[in-house]
Amino acid sequence: MSNFGAETTADEVLEGKDLTGKLVFITGGASGLGQETARAMAAKGAHIVLCARDQGKLDAAKEAIVADTGSEAVETIVCDLASLDSVRACAKEAGERFDRIDLLINNAGVMACPFAKTADGFEMQFGTNHVGHFLLTNLLVPLVKNGTNPRIVNLSSRGHHIAPVDLDDPNYQNRDYEKWQSYGHSKTANILFAVGLEKRLAPHGIHATALHPGGIHTNLGRHLSEEDAAALLKRIEDNSGKAPVFKTIPQGAATTCYAATADELADKGGVYLEDCHIAPVDDEDKEGGVRSYAVDPDIAERLWSLSEEMVGQNFSY
Repeated sequence: MSNFGAETTADEVLEGKDLTGKLVFITGGASGLGQETARAMAAKGAHIVLCARDQGKLDAAKEAIVADTGSEAVETIVCDLASLDSVRACAKEAGERFDRIDLLINNAGVMACPFAKTADGFEMQFGTNHVGHFLLTNLLVPLVKNGTNPRIVNLSSRGHHIAPVDLDDPNYQNRDYEKWQSYGHSKTANILFAVGLEKRLAPHGIHATALHPGGIHTNLGRHLSEEDAAALLKRIEDNSGKAPVFKTIPQGAATTCYAATADELADKGGVYLEDCHIAPVDDEDKEGGVRSYAVDPDIAERLWSLSEEMVGQNFSY
């Protein structure tokens, strides 16, 4: 158990850390938690690679981080996780530009959007949050293997409490679409992916974790109407019996920084973190914990096989 908690900030987690020489690759790095994680790590000497789909937003984020930290070691790379062609192009470019990745932070995501499909025909939330990251991560593993004490961090959410992953109909071909259920599927998949990565990569000295950053006002909620937001707040209040407490963006990025750098996690993986500590497996607590279905090794293997089928590529290490 760390001495950090829900109100800890990214800078506080990284206090006393020296990340000089660490190459950190962050998806969704052009705004919100990704940008704050990048800023906090750049301030500690890390070489940052911001990854997102919009070059203009990437440039603005880079400029802000350089202005704040004085670090010039900030680069950008374009990737649209909703397109497998874009993911493959990004991984190819990364292999040409970088010799290693020490910390791979899968931060990007979409939440509760209207029904839509990715370029490859996948349901948008599952396709972006899980399938795109599944392919990108596996294609970047050769670079991660070259890292020093490398780690992979998947941002999930307490939203995984909403629903286990649906391995039979991930793209809503045989049932009506429900945006929150879909979000739950994708966030459960993020955790199961960490379990699958840990099994395969721990023998190579690479550890993978997943985490809930907390409730934070970021552009992740851009698809929510006023009615959606009100309904979400009411559901949180009904579950916990009290009004929801939101974190600031610096507080929201803290658990990511903890997962990426904490000494006590050096040899741990396949776990789920919240508020800068490993969460217990708990199928009842509405305010915390990781559901057993999200860390089930058999389900993780079934998801891995389905994901390989969806991207048309097998990975073995």
